[in-house]
Amino acid sequence: MKLADATWTDLRDADTRLALLPVGSTEGHGPHAPLGTDTLNAETVAAAGAERYEDEHGVPVVVGPPMTVGISEEHRAFDGTLWVSPDTFRSYVRETVESLAHHGFDRVVLVNGHGGNVDALREVSARLTRDGTAYTAPFTWFDSVGEHSSEMGHAGPLETAMLRHTNPDLVREDRIEAAQEGGSDRWGEWVSGVNLAYDSDQFTENGVVGDPAEGDADRGAELLDLASEGLVELLDALATK
Repeated sequence: MKLADATWTDLRDADTRLALLPVGSTEGHGPHAPLGTDTLNAETVAAAGAERYEDEHGVPVVVGPPMTVGISEEHRAFDGTLWVSPDTFRSYVRETVESLAHHGFDRVVLVNGHGGNVDALREVSARLTRDGTAYTAPFTWFDSVGEHSSEMGHAGPLETAMLRHTNPDLVREDRIEAAQEGGSDRWGEWVSGVNLAYDSDQFTENGVVGDPAEGDADRGAELLDLASEGLVELLDALATK
């Protein structure tokens, strides 16, 4: 059940405690992928997970509106990137979950599509849970796709594959070669186990990490299946808390 499309009486009458909150970012994703990549992918996984859970259990899941600006200052060199401070981000997520809990949706999964949000989402989830506001769990979709997770970069094979499967019109296929040429094979500049790069343009010319050519639509379909399966398992666990 998409919250933004429902009426308030639909939400009042919904027989569920379960909610998903997609969390993404607006940031450079190379010359070939849109600035909203992380948000689009988070929304896609959340919608698929909610539908799958309802099909399997007959229980609706409320899907909140996406949070489109995250902790993305590391991508500030690339035009169009938007970011907020970690404090602002944590407060916004926390207060949004508090709103959901006020209406009885107190089992919440934060469906995340941006690596820069991970630490803050873990902190927020812990606080909301410890305070008894809502049992909250962070879920970063690309960490739940099995062996594919090892290839996660930035605007690389996994994110591009997901877009090719779900939003193919937004992938600039004629720029894939440029994405490869200006990209990096690895995230960061590592010395003695320390990443010396605070901003992504220190190690990638165009914001790409990994080879987007290795992420086709068929792979995207598999990624979505794996991620939505993992999300259903997580919802199952929260439903019993």
